[in-house]
Amino acid sequence: MKASLLRIYLSENDKYEGKTAHHAVLEFLKDAGVAGATVHHCMEGYGVHNRIHTAGVLSLGTDLPVIIQAVDKEEKIKLIIPQLKKMLPNELITLQEIEIVSGEGFRDDIG
Repeated sequence: MKASLLRIYLSENDKYEGKTAHHAVLEFLKDAGVAGATVHHCMEGYGVHNRIHTAGVLSLGTDLPVIIQAVDKEEKIKLIIPQLKKMLPNELITLQEIEIVSGEGFRDDIG
């Protein structure tokens, strides 16, 4: 079955309307009826500012990378992208066509 994988790259300290951005996005995706989403808290990474964020023992302040992945039909994902861009105007958001080959609850009529 063809579907889309949405990825949003954040950092754990990003905020949206008083909440952590990743939690606000997860709530938005759930409310929008997206079939499934997962937040990944990462150990290390860097972005456009070329500064490495790491969970090293000597790090006093962490601002670790967070990746949100969501899966649903392409049409549903594309409908929510404008709102996500308003919520996160400077964050990297990617969209990839995928094929779901297995998974309980994923049928031809997901989402």
